[in-house]
Amino acid sequence: MKTGTAALAAAAMLALGVAGGYWWAQRTPAVVSNAPPTPAAAITPGATPGDAAKPARKLRFYRNPMGLPDTSPTPKKDPMGMDYIPVYEGEDDAADDGKTVKISVDRVQKLGVRTEPAALRVLERNVRALGRVEIDERRVVAVAPKFEGWVERLLVNATGQPVAKGQPLFEVYSPELVSAQREYAIAVKGVEALKDAGGDAQAGMSRLAESSLARLRNWDIPDEQVKALVGSGEIRRTLTFRSPAGGIVLEKKALQGMRFMPGEALFQIADLSALWVIADVFEQDLGQVRIGSTAQLRFNAYPGKTFDGRITYIYPTLKPETRTVPIRIELANPGQQLKPAMFAEVELPVGARAKVVTVPTSAVIDSGTRRIVFIQRAEGRYEPREVKLGARSDTHVEILDGVKEGEPVVTAANFLIDAESNLKAAIGGFGSATTTGASEAAKVGHKGHGTVVAIDAKGGTLSIKHDPVPSLKWPAMTMEFVPANPSLLQGLSPGSTLDFEFVERKPGEWVITSIAPPGAVAAPAKANPHAAH
Repeated sequence: MKTGTAALAAAAMLALGVAGGYWWAQRTPAVVSNAPPTPAAAITPGATPGDAAKPARKLRFYRNPMGLPDTSPTPKKDPMGMDYIPVYEGEDDAADDGKTVKISVDRVQKLGVRTEPAALRVLERNVRALGRVEIDERRVVAVAPKFEGWVERLLVNATGQPVAKGQPLFEVYSPELVSAQREYAIAVKGVEALKDAGGDAQAGMSRLAESSLARLRNWDIPDEQVKALVGSGEIRRTLTFRSPAGGIVLEKKALQGMRFMPGEALFQIADLSALWVIADVFEQDLGQVRIGSTAQLRFNAYPGKTFDGRITYIYPTLKPETRTVPIRIELANPGQQLKPAMFAEVELPVGARAKVVTVPTSAVIDSGTRRIVFIQRAEGRYEPREVKLGARSDTHVEILDGVKEGEPVVTAANFLIDAESNLKAAIGGFGSATTTGASEAAKVGHKGHGTVVAIDAKGGTLSIKHDPVPSLKWPAMTMEFVPANPSLLQGLSPGSTLDFEFVERKPGEWVITSIAPPGAVAAPAKANPHAAH
């Protein structure tokens, strides 16, 4: 019996010793080893002892916790007091800066994506336009007698007939011509008769002779006929009317035996040795056209042959139907190969400028309101970036802003990347919501549940303490929203719980589109034409 009691006492003493040793070990400081201490920055909350053996991840940047297009190289807080979220290398797009989109490598290969670096080059291009051949307006003359008469004999009697300057066109009979010749003949005889008389009588007769001769000249009577009249004094019944210029007869109204009145155009003659081509240049190309520049023209009638011309005039008006501006090109027409009203294919070489940053034209996605290119940031990672375009060539376009020299841009399958990666949503994260692509992204709604904290009816805002929003990766917090319509505030008071839907109208501005009690179906806001103002 005594032996059993002694054994129990020994066991109790041993247990007390172990417990005391454990208590003393907890109070004694740990032995310091020779290894350097672990930096506090490398200790991650919730890390396990096995994580200490892993290499430290490289920090890329800190992103905005609200998903706005704002990053920072150092820790900071947003205007609502929320900490920016660190993004490390190797993390997926969910922790990216919100600008890039990701496609798997095998999918990239199937799409046939190709890239090319933006490069400096001189843009050379030809502005192309369609034109038509027209007669040089300065080389057209009309034959219109200045007196009344009859066509006694027609010497040029066909339209299209070539004539030389001074060539007889027709013979006319005019009583006025006969009367003027008779007056001149009488005045000449009177001057001869009064040659010895002198005084006022002879001077008056001389003035009468000069007046009759001037009338004949003013009627465009040829000089040789006037000289013949002066030399012989013979009065002719008909006079020959000659062509004032050489060219082609475009119009012939004269008929043999017809009567004509003063100023009536009997012939129209045009010199076709030089012509005009009136070309219609599109509005966007007009700034590259210069007066004095050369132009190359081709005509269907002469395949393979090129004619050279020179730009001499840019018309001051634009045709609203075609959004084109006419320009005038002058060119020689040896042998009269070119005919008025022919169509011409016009090429206007644009002078080379200095080297500029360019990308292939296939790299630009033009929605009509904005221009986007894809920048390859890594294998399978692409950043949609808005650019400003400048001059164009047949294959490349100048980038004024948005892309730097050497950055790889996607030149093939960029539209497929758009479809694969939902480009509109990515653009909406960094662009303005007023454009077409971003407005589509802004229409994506998010749902939330929370409690009304305050209502500012005058300022048109609503403060809500909401639960986490999974679609935006938001934690629970209190923030201000803008109701799409003041009617949404009816029936609400601080402390009310509600389910609501909201969208991002522009970066940082969240608009509530519908409100409903918890568990009810949210009713959309009534149309308000002033809600967007």
